[in-house]
Amino acid sequence: MTLADLRKEYRHASLNDADLIGDPISQFSRWLDEAIKAELAEPNAMSVATVDADGRPSSRIVLIKGTDQRGFIWYTNYASRKGQELAHNPHAALLFHWTELERQVRIEGRVEQLSAEENDQYFHSRPLGSRLGALASQQSQPIDSRAALEAQFDEAERLHGTAPARPAHWGGYLLRPQRIEFWQGRPSRLHDRLVFILQADGHWQQQRLQP
Repeated sequence: MTLADLRKEYRHASLNDADLIGDPISQFSRWLDEAIKAELAEPNAMSVATVDADGRPSSRIVLIKGTDQRGFIWYTNYASRKGQELAHNPHAALLFHWTELERQVRIEGRVEQLSAEENDQYFHSRPLGSRLGALASQQSQPIDSRAALEAQFDEAERLHGTAPARPAHWGGYLLRPQRIEFWQGRPSRLHDRLVFILQADGHWQQQRLQP
């Protein structure tokens, strides 16, 4: 079998206009809850796509850590590649893909850093090893070996003990959405695609797109 022969007929569900909540962030929360209840592997995993100063895109998988009426939240090293790209161009795209439910959610918007208070609160809720790892790793920078990385962790543990403070280079991002698309797989590739686009007056316009 070749890659061109790999096919799947989507039959799990449908998505009608009347099925959607008028607020797309609430609709996203509903779908995320359904993915969690279905016991999918890492239902909170999302792709984050950014662009560099030359307009070249890059993407990676991170874990969403919160959502509210402002938008979508994750945490990382501000000096990482994605942090540097967001500092240059604050627009980003998120993608959730829940294979077993035959669903995708595509989110586009503008990203901003969270407040120091929110960053501190989340940082201190993390397991100790994760907090020390944030101090030990200069994310996205080259390193000679795995042993050197582990030595940096040991040094962070020696210096900071069991109560490490949040480093200034580590914190959260909030993506304020401007476009959110809900995709439900359907037979014969006639997939349901319903998109919400934020209007200048703050309300969401809903449209159906051709698959």
